[in-house]
Amino acid sequence: MARRCAVTGRGVQTGNNVSHAHNRNRRRFLPNLHPISLHSEILNSTVRLKVSAYGLRTVEKRGGIDSYLLSANDEDLSKDALRVKKRIKKIKEKAAELS
Repeated sequence: MARRCAVTGRGVQTGNNVSHAHNRNRRRFLPNLHPISLHSEILNSTVRLKVSAYGLRTVEKRGGIDSYLLSANDEDLSKDALRVKKRIKKIKEKAAELS
């Protein structure tokens, strides 16, 4: 999934460049993606994902990558984010069994 945010699922949009004479030419609006290392407290390691600026703000607002992934819908997440979510759930279940 190229040019798609791993967290929010935002991708490329299309539209028009409109000149002063109202001539229309097709264009693409690309998401503001950055490869970012986010620290997972449950996994006790860093996770590298391609995240948009909007996605990074959302993750920080929700309290970190762990809480965001656990509350997010699976349809919105990329394959990499789903793998991380699965690992987080597994460790959280093991911790609940031990408690």
